[in-house]
Amino acid sequence: MNPTLAGILFIGSLILALVLVHKPLGDYMFRVYTGGRHLAVERVIYRLLGVQPGTEQKWSVYARGVLAFSAVSILLLYGMQRLQDKLFLSVGMEPVTDHIAWNTAISFVTNTNWQAYSGESTMGYLVQMGGLAVQNFVSAAVGMAVAIALVRGFARRGTDQLGNFWVDLVRGTLRILLPIAFVGAIVLVAGGAIQNFADPHTVNTLTGAQQTITGGPVASQEVIKELGTNGGGFYNANSAHPFENPTSWTNWVEIFLILLIPFAMPRTFGKIVGDVRQGYAIVAVMATLAIISVTLTNVFEVAHGGTVPQAVGAAMEGKEARFGIMNSATFGAATTLTSTGAVNSFHDSYTALGGMMTMFNMMLGEVAPGGVGAGLYGMLVLAVITVFVAGLMVGRTPEYLGKKIGAREIKFAAFYFLTTPILVLVGTASAMGSAEHRAGMLNTGPHGLSEILYAFTSAANNNGSAFAGLTVNTPWYDVATGLAMVIGRFLPIILVLALAGSLARQVPVPASAGTLPTHRPQFVGLVVGVTVILVALTFLPALALGPLAEGLQ
Repeated sequence: MNPTLAGILFIGSLILALVLVHKPLGDYMFRVYTGGRHLAVERVIYRLLGVQPGTEQKWSVYARGVLAFSAVSILLLYGMQRLQDKLFLSVGMEPVTDHIAWNTAISFVTNTNWQAYSGESTMGYLVQMGGLAVQNFVSAAVGMAVAIALVRGFARRGTDQLGNFWVDLVRGTLRILLPIAFVGAIVLVAGGAIQNFADPHTVNTLTGAQQTITGGPVASQEVIKELGTNGGGFYNANSAHPFENPTSWTNWVEIFLILLIPFAMPRTFGKIVGDVRQGYAIVAVMATLAIISVTLTNVFEVAHGGTVPQAVGAAMEGKEARFGIMNSATFGAATTLTSTGAVNSFHDSYTALGGMMTMFNMMLGEVAPGGVGAGLYGMLVLAVITVFVAGLMVGRTPEYLGKKIGAREIKFAAFYFLTTPILVLVGTASAMGSAEHRAGMLNTGPHGLSEILYAFTSAANNNGSAFAGLTVNTPWYDVATGLAMVIGRFLPIILVLALAGSLARQVPVPASAGTLPTHRPQFVGLVVGVTVILVALTFLPALALGPLAEGLQ
């Protein structure tokens, strides 16, 4: 079959599958987060935590729960890495160095999964399974909980209660992520992904050298790294490694898992606010941006702009032959449109404009459809900004879902939007301003700038992927990217919960002739325009000096 036609069918089947599961999964998550009954295992967990599941929380208490849980998670994961050699199933691995342990603990707790190490030569099985994979579950559940809290802020009236963080966390983990991950792991094992506790094997290669091949509980970590939009791989090659992603059809399954929950959550949003049309509008914005991005990324890679790709007839450097160009480009677009960070090809080897698209996807705020939970609350913040801009145009007080968007609400939304660009641009400028830090670049000129710009864009947006040409396993980069990850995750969460609390206290105002309908194509177009324009105004100068300059050479 023609590779281009095969790629189009690959993408088309993904779209069809996501459309088919949008309603049933969205409705199921609605029931999970609004049902009053607690499962027996959940009641046991609440007793162990000392939680009263029937008690609801104000936004500030909800935020303290998020921060406290995450802080304890960072300390525990840091401790597991530093004491790794004394733990069961360490398979001979030494303790992780302090700055890499710090960076990795923050990375996995913030749902970033940025990896400044090679997994198969650094982490033992217990740390991979009991530390990293566990955080893949609960960090994703935290994002989903925050999104649901914001949705409750729109749905509720005259109250300061947003639900219970601990209940939302437990339900998201046990009722949504765990069952899908269990089935998905079986599917991946059937496709050839490995799942064992075998000791590393030393084999003789064809050239007479020796190579150590590490096994481990790979499939179970692979499925949740995609489903929870985490991205950290068991192996350094990540989803390009045949033990993680053996075939073209497992590649399809992994992309489907990445997009599954983020594209279904707008349905949950529509059900909770009592108007499914609002959910359709949000998912339409996400889908529009995603289709444009996937199309452009594939076009730039298939066109293989650049001297070497044109000479050999394809941009296959850094890509696996079993996936080809379009399956690789689609995977790259999907992971950077979400907060996944997994890779099945090296983004550093993409064409200049193809690499720019992966960077631009993250600069959008990862809202198309974004990370698990994070994509929905990011898109709702952009919807708030959109109705505010539209209100200014017609001289009316803006409203969204009956809630007035006043000075307090727009400040929370504006600070949310500004947090990531500040972290990205300040971090990039700090690295470029030091000869010592520039020395970590494999390339000079525009591509070297792109490597650093990509790194801080990935860290601050909690993505985790990288341009592989930058050496980041140094104390400075580990600390700097760690700070970008922790601030880029938790400051926006605090602002989102504060916005939710402000909205929940309001009593909805009735719609009038001047109210902007937020369920029609006009609003979808406005949100798409605001999203793209805000990103273009913020990042165009940096992109012009990096990937655009390289692509125009």
